[in-house]
Amino acid sequence: MKTEINQENILEINDLRTSFFVGKNEVKAVDGVTFQVPKGKTLGIVGESGSGKSITSLSILRLIDEPGKIVGGSINFKGEDLTKVSMSRMRQIRGNEISMIFQEPMTSLNPVYTIGQQLREAFKIHQGLGKKEGTKRAIEMLELVGIPSPDKRVNQYPFELSGGMRQRVMIAMALACKPELLIADEPTTALDVTIQAQILELIKELQEEIGMSVIMITHDLGVVAETCDYVAVMYAGNIVEYADVETLFEDPKHPYTVGLLNSLPRHDIEQDELIPIKGNVPAPDEMPTGCRFAPRCPHASEICKTHPELTETKDGNDVRCWIYTPDWDKEEVSVYDK
Repeated sequence: MKTEINQENILEINDLRTSFFVGKNEVKAVDGVTFQVPKGKTLGIVGESGSGKSITSLSILRLIDEPGKIVGGSINFKGEDLTKVSMSRMRQIRGNEISMIFQEPMTSLNPVYTIGQQLREAFKIHQGLGKKEGTKRAIEMLELVGIPSPDKRVNQYPFELSGGMRQRVMIAMALACKPELLIADEPTTALDVTIQAQILELIKELQEEIGMSVIMITHDLGVVAETCDYVAVMYAGNIVEYADVETLFEDPKHPYTVGLLNSLPRHDIEQDELIPIKGNVPAPDEMPTGCRFAPRCPHASEICKTHPELTETKDGNDVRCWIYTPDWDKEEVSVYDK
């Protein structure tokens, strides 16, 4: 994985480590994550629940609360390491240069404030706009995200809007100050298929219009295929594979990535049945000492008791797996019960 700062990348994360401290125990939720987000492109971060996707995004914005803490690594945003800037500088960046669509629109909006009040806050904090001008901009943003009768909706409370409309309000809030980087954490969760498609198309259109970069966090590989340029596959706090989206879907390398794709229904090939991944993601405080996927992997052998590094294959994928190193011995018998 390349870690040097590149002017073509708006965000470069190198060896990010975020832990939670419970008594004397350290639980490593994100452990050595490295990836880049090119300017104007979309990076998908995909993985099962508990893989560390959301903690990674919250770490970028320095929104990890006690007992959580960023314990190592760097987060370079336009050349500025966010792990070292002051909290006042972070408040300038949040919502202005980097915005986030949070996972649950039902709980992310404040129920006692109108939609207009919540949108105006961003304009007041970051652009110094008064109530009249802020309301005007709020109506413009609601119209931009496709909410009908925005001059009426701006005075309504969240409970008066449908789930799809609330999600559009969250997008409007995230895009209010035209950020350079948008983090979308499961932006279509709990929405029906039709609304999901509308929301994803909306983000894509606004990305092209504003020219922003996007991190799309999801467990849905269909969303990744539809919206992303690059993909980082996460498992148990690690990036296990990083590639451009076409390469990942056409020639996945890591056994976990292969397992995720095999467990999806396909319309382009005949399938007698789906192939599930056996077992479960390990608990953060019960991680295997070696490869974290080894207890579930059909190829695991003795060497997998040692943790592999993320290395570049000849095809250009970055993969954390012993199979793609000279040390791999395919004749070894598995040491794990399957």
